[in-house]
Amino acid sequence: MQLQLISFVLIILHCMDYNGCQQHSSSRNRHKQISGVSSGCQQGGCLTCSDYNGCLSCKPRFFMHLERIGMKQIGVCMTSCPPGFYGTRSPERNTCTKCRSECDSCFNKNFCTRCRADFYLHLGKCLENCPEGLVRSDIQRECIPKCPADCESCTNSETCTRCRPDLYQLSGRCHHVCPEDYEPNDKLMECTAQVNCEVGEWSEWSPCTRSGRTCGFKRGQETRTRQVLQHPSPFGNPCPEISEIKECLVKRKKCPGVHRKSERRERRNRNNRKEKETQEGRRERKRERERHTSEREDSDNRNKTEHRHRRGHDTEPISPQSALVQ
Repeated sequence: MQLQLISFVLIILHCMDYNGCQQHSSSRNRHKQISGVSSGCQQGGCLTCSDYNGCLSCKPRFFMHLERIGMKQIGVCMTSCPPGFYGTRSPERNTCTKCRSECDSCFNKNFCTRCRADFYLHLGKCLENCPEGLVRSDIQRECIPKCPADCESCTNSETCTRCRPDLYQLSGRCHHVCPEDYEPNDKLMECTAQVNCEVGEWSEWSPCTRSGRTCGFKRGQETRTRQVLQHPSPFGNPCPEISEIKECLVKRKKCPGVHRKSERRERRNRNNRKEKETQEGRRERKRERERHTSEREDSDNRNKTEHRHRRGHDTEPISPQSALVQ
């Protein structure tokens, strides 16, 4: 170990005398090149270097940072210091210095910007316990003010990040009822802006039609429509009518091919009427025959009855008194 330190000091003195590093060509004493460090100061920020110890000095505006690899430390020139270190500049050299043990990152020795686990940031210090009036935030690893009564979590005493149940969040505040022009979103538990319906311009009026035809009539209808550009949210203004109908008058004109159809229809109607009249006549004649038959039967029945009465009167027996008189 002492031999290595003496070798390191000699290399530094040698580089300072000649303003550069000379490679040692002795195969017996040549050291194995360390990963990430190139011979000949080919690393971007190195000004002087060593095969064994990496960068010995850096170019202007670069920071010297010592990286540990196993039991060794090598010099690396960086444009900014890695997490857990802060940079200090001086006329002689710029170096990366390790932050305090409780700091995860820092601006300088006395000002932390992020704390390690179980510590909480407050005014640049990492504390195990927050001052009075503040509470610990495990998410932010900071000491934050106590949340308002309606908040479940917050970033400060005036800004909520999550509200208690049945309350709706809007701009860091919790509301029982959403303000005007906002509506409750039960899925997100937030007040979201209302969206009103928007429609486009009316189209031109359609041709005058009736039952889908444009001929064969005098009175018809015209229609026009418009498109919905923005559908409303549940509480937004609903859409107005998107179609209109008005009556129209046109000069009557015959439809092509309609005359032959009307003739066939008239012929069919005449045949139906004739058939209907024929059936009615048949039914009437049948009823007349039935009526005549019924009348004849009634007459025959009356004649039979009278005949029976007459026969009964002619065959009536003569009493003894009548015989004596004779």
